[in-house]
Amino acid sequence: MFNNTLQYTLESIIQHIDKCEYRFLEIYTPEDFVSTEKGNLLLDAIVTRLQAIGENVKNISKKHQDLLDKYPEIEWIKIIRFRDFVSHHYEMLDYEIVFQICDTFLPKLKHVILSELNI
Repeated sequence: MFNNTLQYTLESIIQHIDKCEYRFLEIYTPEDFVSTEKGNLLLDAIVTRLQAIGENVKNISKKHQDLLDKYPEIEWIKIIRFRDFVSHHYEMLDYEIVFQICDTFLPKLKHVILSELNI
């Protein structure tokens, strides 16, 4: 297995993904993020969680790169870069990319993390 800090970090990522998935239930198209005030709030809430996921992955990469190397199908660097982009250039955020992340990439990431946690 692995140390408690890594386990806590992986469990935190799952919690963030769960929140994103719940909030994404009301989003059917990318435009749903920008067509209403509620959509804008959901976009902000989801992006905040995606940023936290990126921060956690960034921390894992510093001490447990072997874990990330174990799952090359996940684009870990893109997760970290998205976090950095959101942190420094939020005003340039593309809601269509956020939709794609939630729709396509989060389920894959969740599967890998749950597998690693043996859940």
